[in-house]
Amino acid sequence: MKMKIRAFCSMVLAMAVYSQSAFAVVYPLPEGKSRLVGENLQITVPEGNKLPLEHFAAQFQMGLSNMLEANPGVDVYLPAAGTKMIIPQQLILPDTPHEGIVINSAEMRLYYYPKGTKTVIVLPIGIGELGKDTPFNWVTSVQRKKDGPTWTPIKAMHAEYAERGETLPEVFPAGPDNPMGLYALYVGRLYAVHGTNANFGIGLRVSHGCVRLRADDIKYLFDHVPVGTRVQFINEPVKATIEPDGSRYLEVHNPLSATEEQFNSSEPVPINLPVNVCHVLVDPSVNQSTVDQALQRRSGMPENIVAQGDSSQTATVQVQPVDESTITEGPDTEQAQQGNAAPVTLQTSVPEQSGTAVPVDNTAPIEQATPAAGDDGQTAQ
Repeated sequence: MKMKIRAFCSMVLAMAVYSQSAFAVVYPLPEGKSRLVGENLQITVPEGNKLPLEHFAAQFQMGLSNMLEANPGVDVYLPAAGTKMIIPQQLILPDTPHEGIVINSAEMRLYYYPKGTKTVIVLPIGIGELGKDTPFNWVTSVQRKKDGPTWTPIKAMHAEYAERGETLPEVFPAGPDNPMGLYALYVGRLYAVHGTNANFGIGLRVSHGCVRLRADDIKYLFDHVPVGTRVQFINEPVKATIEPDGSRYLEVHNPLSATEEQFNSSEPVPINLPVNVCHVLVDPSVNQSTVDQALQRRSGMPENIVAQGDSSQTATVQVQPVDESTITEGPDTEQAQQGNAAPVTLQTSVPEQSGTAVPVDNTAPIEQATPAAGDDGQTAQ
């Protein structure tokens, strides 16, 4: 009964978010040392659907990578009518201070902890493409904000475009066609958290290192995040928690490719388990078969690794058809699949799978971001 009530409350929250065209999924912070929040939702693609997956992702404040992890095999361009899709709104909060902004590149989510509240706001993001990665293992702050930013491409971008026979303007003027969108929060001297003129890139590796958000999301951050707010960049594809009742949960995302070989390979990127995750897994109560399956599935959703059988909890919501003319662009399929995708299934009760062993490295090296210098308004985009 308790789980049904929680699922119902999550459904009501999600419907409120949709009906009010709200900007985010807002979670109350759990009590004590708990880090598990939210409940997953289930929707059915309406009859006559002519809209891409991005539409459903945006409707429930998800990125494409989150939807692809939770719904393996779904058509990015046109999800089939009648298809049941999971909206992965249950998650484990990152093992970081509940302060300011936390950006986890691996799961392509931004967490904002408004000061003086007991809530966390979770927003989907687009991040840097391979070789132009968004920083991680870096703590900085919001140094300034800009309403109507202009974009001054750095020299490396001019050279990159020139190699393709294209020319970039010296400065992109402010406006809806600006790749930085309508608002920007500048962090460090090169990077920014900003909007976009291409929503299909939310949940993908598409930028030159900056963090992209949908228009309503960046508008909210611009209006509510003060200059000086702490910003922490991390890259943690695996999260785990020990809950107050003794249950243990594991959330596994596909790690970001670090090399061209990994990016182009059909093999999953190896997972390195950090010490704090291993601490959760090394316990007699943990079902190691469930752990192995979760590491192979990489569904991006928390799984109870103590309980036997199906540990998923979902609430069902109705989705109404929408005029497809409101959607004018779609993602590159290969790029979408390379975002965070991996072969996954939804249930934890599937037969044990065999496959490549998952390498474990408890002492992964830390990379320190070193932002490059730039002119005022000059960013990686």
